[in-house]
Amino acid sequence: MREDTRTRIQEIALRLFTEQGYEATSLREIAEELGVTKAALYYHFKTKDDIVTSLVDLRVAEIGELVEWAKTRPKTPETRRELLERYAANLRQPRHVEMVRFLERNQTALRDHPKLTRMRDTMLELTKQLYEPGAPPVERISRTLAFFALHAGKWLSLQEDLTEEEIDKASMEVARRLLEL
Repeated sequence: MREDTRTRIQEIALRLFTEQGYEATSLREIAEELGVTKAALYYHFKTKDDIVTSLVDLRVAEIGELVEWAKTRPKTPETRRELLERYAANLRQPRHVEMVRFLERNQTALRDHPKLTRMRDTMLELTKQLYEPGAPPVERISRTLAFFALHAGKWLSLQEDLTEEEIDKASMEVARRLLEL
C-alpha cells in the first residue's frame, strides 16, 4: 500500500509539474489532488525536490539496467540492435514520455539538479556500450545518435500528423541506419 501511494504521488506531481511548472506547483496542491493531507504527503516526500529525485532515480535505474545488461554481452551488431530495441521499448512507456515533457518544460528550474547530472552520466555510459574503446569518432557519434534518433521521433509526434506507430517505426529505422555507419 505504501508503494502505491508513493507511486500515485509521483504520477500526480509529475503531471502537475508538467502542466503548471515545477516552481508554480506546491506540495499542498499535490496533496489536494491526491486527496490526502500535507502531513500524509510528508510521510513519503518532505519536499518537491524529493519527488523529483525519486523520479530521476527511477529513470537512472532503468538506464542502469540496460547498461548492466549490455556489459554482459559481446559488442556485436546483434547486441547493438537488441540494446537499441530495448531502449526504444523503454521510451514507449507512458512514464518516460511524461518525464521527458516534465524535464523539457522545467529546464530552467532544474538546470543544476545533481540527480539530472547522474542521469546524463548514466546515459553516456549506455551510449558507450554501442562501440569498442578507441572506435573512430564517426562510429562513436553515429551510434550515439541512434539513441537520440529515437528521442527525436517523440518530439516529431508533437508537431506532425503521424501516428505513434509510424513515428516509432521511422525512428527505429533511422536509429538502425545510424548503428551501421
